[in-house]
Amino acid sequence: MPADSERALPRTFRPLGVRVAAFVLGGLLVLVVLVMWFSFPAEVRSQFTVLEIGTVVGLGAMFYLAGFALARSRLVAREDGLTVVNGYRSRRYDWNQVLRVALRPGSPWAVLDLSDGTSIAAMGIQGSDGDRAQRQVRELRGLVERLTR
Repeated sequence: MPADSERALPRTFRPLGVRVAAFVLGGLLVLVVLVMWFSFPAEVRSQFTVLEIGTVVGLGAMFYLAGFALARSRLVAREDGLTVVNGYRSRRYDWNQVLRVALRPGSPWAVLDLSDGTSIAAMGIQGSDGDRAQRQVRELRGLVERLTR
């Protein structure tokens, strides 16, 4: 079996726990709200104004967009560089720009130290994934070492 850093590219790193929580719990929340709405008698439902219904739908849409942003976070390693997608923002880095990958104990996600002296969150590797996150960090470190010129 090849070493982690020797696996074929492209390689995508995604959080597991956050995706499960966003989609499963989000779906369950929608189901509960719909069941509650249709369990109200018709005369109670008719007392809600369009503005009140719109507020609930708008809040639901905001929660969905926030959960979706977290769930779509990822890192994509290719031969020519690393793409970091955090929420709705995407950045691309050449391998020479990535100096170090760190996931400190208790940190919510991995951090990339860059050659320009800045750091960027890598939300595609979530600390809440435990051992899986540690394996992903080791694999990404191996890729940084192997592909940096």
